[in-house]
Order: sequence, then C-alpha cells, then structure tokens
Amino acid sequence: MVHLSRSAKLAATLLAATISAPPYLHAVPQHTTALQPDNSAPHRTRLILKDGSYQVIMSYRIVGNVVHYISAERGGAEEEIPISLVDLDATKRWDRQHTQPTPDADNPQPPAIDPELLKEEADRAALTPEVAPDLRLPEEDSTLALDTYRGTPELVPLAQTDSDLNRNTGHNLLKAAVNPLSASHELVELKGESSPIQLHVKDPVLYLRIGDESVGNTAGTPLTVDTHGATSRVQSDPTGGSPQSRYVIVRADVRRGARVIASFRIGLLGSGQRQEDVVETTSELLPGGHWLKITPREPLDFGEFALMEVISDRAVNLGVWDFGVHPVSPENRDVLKPEPRRGVTLERHKPD
Repeated sequence: MVHLSRSAKLAATLLAATISAPPYLHAVPQHTTALQPDNSAPHRTRLILKDGSYQVIMSYRIVGNVVHYISAERGGAEEEIPISLVDLDATKRWDRQHTQPTPDADNPQPPAIDPELLKEEADRAALTPEVAPDLRLPEEDSTLALDTYRGTPELVPLAQTDSDLNRNTGHNLLKAAVNPLSASHELVELKGESSPIQLHVKDPVLYLRIGDESVGNTAGTPLTVDTHGATSRVQSDPTGGSPQSRYVIVRADVRRGARVIASFRIGLLGSGQRQEDVVETTSELLPGGHWLKITPREPLDFGEFALMEVISDRAVNLGVWDFGVHPVSPENRDVLKPEPRRGVTLERHKPD
C-alpha cells in the first residue's frame, strides 16, 4: 500500500476536480466594455436627431446601424436608437462648440488675455515706470532726481526755480535768447548760497515729466532779460518740455547770499569740446512717452548745480531745477521710497 503525503493528496484532489468539471467551465471568458458614466467629471453633450430634437447623453458609440448611448437624463442607463434617426454631423458640431479643451497637466497653458487689457495695463505702467527695485515714478507732473541715501534709493522732487515761477514743481517756460558770440554773462540768479535739495551721489539720474499738452503754456509771456544785447524777448521759439529740447547741468557760481547761473556756448554742445562748469547729458524717452530720463555724461563734483533746458540753438529756458551734491547732507524731505507690492489677501466671510 502506497502512502501519499498531504501535499500529494491535495494535488490529486485538484486534478480529479478538473477532469470531472463540465466542459463549459473551460471556455475563455468574453470581456465586454460597458459604457459607464464618469462620475468624477461627467461629460454632457447632445445626441441630436434629424427631427430637431435631442437627447442629453454622456457618451455614445455606433455598432452597425444602431447608436448606443448613455443617457444623462435617466441615470446613466444604456439605450439605443437607429442611426437613420440621428444627425451625426450636428451632434459632432455641437460637441466641438461646447467642449472645453482639456489642459495638459505637464504643460499647463495660461489663460488667454484680451489684447486690449494688455494695452491698458502697459499704458498704466508707462505712467509710473520703475526706476529702481520697488521704486516707481509718480503719476503727477514733476521733475525728480534718483538719489541714494544710506544705501536706499530715493526719488527727490526738484523745484523749478525762478523768482517769477514761484518754485513750481511742474514745467514752466520763461525763454531767453542767447547771443552765441557774446561773452559769458549772468542768466539766472538763485536766492541762497545752497539749494534746499542736496543729493548724496555724484551720478544722479533726473526724470522730467513730459507729454502734457499744457506744458509750456503756464508761464505767460517769455521773460525779457536786459544784458546789453546778449538776451532778448523770444516769441517764436518752440515751447519746452519735449524730447526735442537738450538738457545740460550747469555748475552755479556761489556768491554772497546767491547762486549765479552763467551763459555758455550752445553751439559747442555735442562737439566734444568741454566747457567749464557745463556737464552735458544724454536723454532717453521712456516707453509710453510720459517721462524723459536725463543722465549726466560725467560724474558731478561736490557743489551747487542746476538742470537747464536748451530749447534751440539760440534759446534757453530761464526756469531751472537747482540742486546740490554733498554726500554728508541730511536726508531730503518729501522723498519717495521703495514700496514693495503686497500680495492679495483673501478674507473669510462669516455666514449670514
């Protein structure tokens, strides 16, 4: 008698069961794919019929002459309809018009922005361009100098100075014709031996607001300066405050109780010949056409200066913007400092 182990007995039992099983249990099962609604993100479309009516469905498939569809109106039940009753072209066209494109998770595309909105945003940014990190020019008309005080960039307003201008911070025009052949003579006399504005860097950048139609029309009749024929009344020269004007920085002659701005030879500007007490500048019209950036071509020594507008080859603007350069001076008043943009904070609203 042969004794079988427990594992051998188990194997013999399974073999006997397999031999005695009915034949239909050995058939390979047939897998079918049922149309199931996607409950996570159910799709809704229309199966449009030729009579103009439609069925709200989740999906459909065509088998022979029959359209099988999952009804969205009857809880995902699978139904069918003869294809001869279905307008397939209208069904596909409606689905294309009302289906949003599926975003790519790996390469998400940002939403399209209206070009008109982009243009409006660019126009607003041009009114207040950024001149240093988190430091922007203001919207109002003004002239400012980019200074640095104790490592922090600041925008310092400059006043347009003349006895008849009443220290207006905007742009006024008092013109005087300059005889290019005359000897150096006094053009403007400023009160005080130092300007109330003292910058702390040798290479300040100046910003002049332009582009306003009212610029140049606020001063009335041009000023007449009697210097024995050196200057005279100007009626036909163009008004200032435009990129066509040339700007220079002139060192002031400090006298007892006053600072004097002397004339210079306009014809030598841009020739490469250096004139004493005159620093030429480069001008750049910023995008948008609202601001003119004026940069001195060489560092400024310590002292008192004035920014002067050269209107033409024979005329200058007697309204100047005065300032001094002294690194150890106190901080200026009414300066604009960097302001980091704050993120938007959403507030939680309590239920009513």
